[in-house]
Amino acid sequence: MSVNPDLVERAFAPTAPYLVGREKVREFARAVFATDPQHTDPEAARALGYADVVAPPTFAMVIQDLTLQQLLGEPDSGIALERTVHAEQRFRYSRPIVAGDELTAQLTVTGIRAFGKGAMVTSEAEILDADAAHVVTAISVLLVGGEDA
Repeated sequence: MSVNPDLVERAFAPTAPYLVGREKVREFARAVFATDPQHTDPEAARALGYADVVAPPTFAMVIQDLTLQQLLGEPDSGIALERTVHAEQRFRYSRPIVAGDELTAQLTVTGIRAFGKGAMVTSEAEILDADAAHVVTAISVLLVGGEDA
């Protein structure tokens, strides 16, 4: 089965709220070699005007992954994980993610471009805080290979 073109403009249900924890931010910062003290030291973050440690920009992937799991689990998607590569990632921030944020995300498939037996699937996850204010849009492109003939 090839990627279902009817996925374009499909919006998935919002995710359950994700509470951003200080230790999770610190762990993520260490994993991506984000050494600025604002990512690990609450006092350094407060000195910059934030309530707690600030997540590195790519931390939004932790939240977006919840939405991508919805897409990958969609029975009619035609997307097989074993033939899928995460090809591109971009972020549009309104403000940084900070420990203590309670975030939800909603994924919409914004485009499918066929090539050969495969396709490039573009999606956008709108990530909002507990007040429904925009925090970041995470844009992903999945490269889905076609089935063998």
